[in-house]
Amino acid sequence: MELVWATEDLVIAGRPYTGFPILLWDTMESCVPANDFLRHYLLRGAIGSVKSWPSTGRALYDFFSFLQVHDLDWRDVDRGEAKSTVAAYRDYCLVQCELARSTTRQRLHYVCKFYEYAQTQRWVIRLPFSYEERTVTRKTGFLAHVDASGGKVMANDLMPRSGRMLPKFLSMGEIRALLQAAENPHHRMMIRLGLQSGLRREEIATFPLAYIFDPDKSHRRERNIRIHLDPHDGHGMLTKGSKARDIYVSRRFLSDLHRYVVQVRSERSSLSPAKYKPLFLSQFGEPFANDGKGIERIVRTIGKKVGINVHPHMLRHTYATHTLIALQRNRGDVEPLVFVQRQLGHSSIQTTMVYLHLINELADSAVLAYDDELSDSLETA
Repeated sequence: MELVWATEDLVIAGRPYTGFPILLWDTMESCVPANDFLRHYLLRGAIGSVKSWPSTGRALYDFFSFLQVHDLDWRDVDRGEAKSTVAAYRDYCLVQCELARSTTRQRLHYVCKFYEYAQTQRWVIRLPFSYEERTVTRKTGFLAHVDASGGKVMANDLMPRSGRMLPKFLSMGEIRALLQAAENPHHRMMIRLGLQSGLRREEIATFPLAYIFDPDKSHRRERNIRIHLDPHDGHGMLTKGSKARDIYVSRRFLSDLHRYVVQVRSERSSLSPAKYKPLFLSQFGEPFANDGKGIERIVRTIGKKVGINVHPHMLRHTYATHTLIALQRNRGDVEPLVFVQRQLGHSSIQTTMVYLHLINELADSAVLAYDDELSDSLETA
């Protein structure tokens, strides 16, 4: 079994798909079922992101390689044995390969999607897995009522149970230390944008200059300003799944961003004759490439200076956790969990609910209005 990546010669509907995964048997013939599925799953509108290509291709490659080595037929879903072919592959990943549960779950997700597609094509008479009711840890603390499932969910019976892996976030003390260590004003503002908006790394890297304005001259008096993130507005904004959404930033922070553009960014933009759309530019006056991997290195390097293991996504977790706390303590007309879900761009509120576990672990003495305290820390940094 071979996994290869298409060149520009792979043209579908008049469009080249360079880097698309293709599975080949040892004879170099196409693994038709797998390749049909990859085209269906990765090129349909619901997916559409090239970022899904490598992980999906490698998962199918690993599964079919497993079948080939053990002389198993993927179509044999009625083997007459207690353990299905896919269950055997799951145990192979966990026991023999000693893969993490999260990695195994990801691989099984794509394999199960393949079988669901195979059933629609009538390649198999039934699925080699089923769904069972599982009890989940009940949500505690504020907004526990959002979980209306009674603590029960329907889960794929092949999937290993996931451990309770809570996202890591920064304390206010760590935030202060990180900002103090960010002596470069460009790096400092990148970190602030992540902390005060919850944007992903690629969203920080492509955040358009056109979205920044002076709130004092716009005759708008809101305390929090809505910014519409739209990947299709021509400004180059990238979001997960190319989905538009609204975010809110404080008036004070938007003023700081505008001041940064006028006083700091202009000097860096002069390093290049081209006029670029992103707010943040590299030391060469150009946009960050590769979905902002340069920003990843910058944040990690600054964190090491003060002994903090931090990355851009941790800034996102930090924003979500502290914002939930602030909204819970200052109850108003906004539903905290729904607000954070929309701010982060989560498709499901279940994804956002993980932060409920985090906030219950924080001491009340450390709980303050997030934006105000963060802004105050900047004055002393």
